[in-house]
Amino acid sequence: MRIHMIGIGGIGMSALAQLYIRDGHTVSGSDREVSPTTELLETKGIRVSIPQKSENVPVDAERIVYSDAVWDDNPERIRAKELELKQISYFEALGEVSEGKRTIAVTGTHGKTTTTALIAKILKDAGKNPTAIVGSIVPEFGSNFLSGTSDIFVIEACEYKDHLLKLSPAVLVLTNVEWDHTDWFPTLDAEIETFAKSAEKLPSGGALITNIGGSNIAPVVARTKAQVISYADEVVPELQLVGEFNLMNARAAKSAVKALFPDIADSVIDKSLSEFKGTWRRFEVKGETKEGALVIDDYAHHPSAIEATLKATRVKFPNKKIIVAFHPHLYSRTRDLMDGFVHAFVDADEVVFAPIYPAREEPIVGVTSDALAEKIRATGKQAQAFHSLEEVETYLRSVSAPDTILMTMGAGDIYKVADALVLS
Repeated sequence: MRIHMIGIGGIGMSALAQLYIRDGHTVSGSDREVSPTTELLETKGIRVSIPQKSENVPVDAERIVYSDAVWDDNPERIRAKELELKQISYFEALGEVSEGKRTIAVTGTHGKTTTTALIAKILKDAGKNPTAIVGSIVPEFGSNFLSGTSDIFVIEACEYKDHLLKLSPAVLVLTNVEWDHTDWFPTLDAEIETFAKSAEKLPSGGALITNIGGSNIAPVVARTKAQVISYADEVVPELQLVGEFNLMNARAAKSAVKALFPDIADSVIDKSLSEFKGTWRRFEVKGETKEGALVIDDYAHHPSAIEATLKATRVKFPNKKIIVAFHPHLYSRTRDLMDGFVHAFVDADEVVFAPIYPAREEPIVGVTSDALAEKIRATGKQAQAFHSLEEVETYLRSVSAPDTILMTMGAGDIYKVADALVLS
């Protein structure tokens, strides 16, 4: 099949592209700009057209797959409609390729990527030969895609736009539940309902892996006919990863593997967990600046994730000054979770903000990085906002020192600042 992927540089889309190639399909794609994932795809022989334009669409394409970041007014989607080509979303495509497989789907507000990567690594190390699609590049895999030969499929499943309901897993891992994706879920209850529907879909012989005592979990557990396994008390070894939240991710991963494969010894699982080095953009130590400041990059973009990550940073580096450069993601999330953001940076010594990364949204009046910085200053913490990533980089260089950690954080392009700081 000839498949064209619009937004192929997306972390999930790029993994799916690699799966398509493995399965013998012809794949082309496009994106707005070069990124680590488009560069990865090029090394695997997948042509990526930049920028997106109507002539990129092959007239003989049998399938168009588009990412969430691509709206129906995209020139390539318009062209595909003119050519009467079949168009499906990324998660509809995932539902297709995982159909009939023994699927482990990992969902929840936080920890999806690390938990998915851990499960895939354990199964790989145990000789189960899984296929996996992970929401980050995993150094052990050299990719965000792991090609396996068995019918085991490990997938990171996002709740946004009810995407996870396109999947039919045998095992569902629900890491935790907090209000997020506020542009889609008007309330926390609406988000819980999506998780509950997913749990409801599990077969009676399947399993729901979750922290039964966690906030907002009970309404989800009440809706499933599958076995419910609480991961909270699972015993895991010392990790190379920082933070209690990563211990919880490891517990969830171990519980999921044992649910599907009780024959895998704890010693095998624990060895795999202890050797895991992390993934791209998850507390990733990038190196040092020429002045000797340690540069760390992290994907955290929800208040709870920010707070937990900074707490872990403070524990690991108690004598360092922590300066965080945060790239807020979405106007709606910034508005709806504003109070949480104001208090999320308690363990930082100083916070600087890049302009809000809009992704799929139009600006909202009064919702700006300047407004967020002002609210944080009112708590007595040093904070300021800049109007470009270049200004953020310039400022971080000016405060770079051996006793300092410069941490870039957020779901946008802020990682480029971290890369620039250690490359020159």
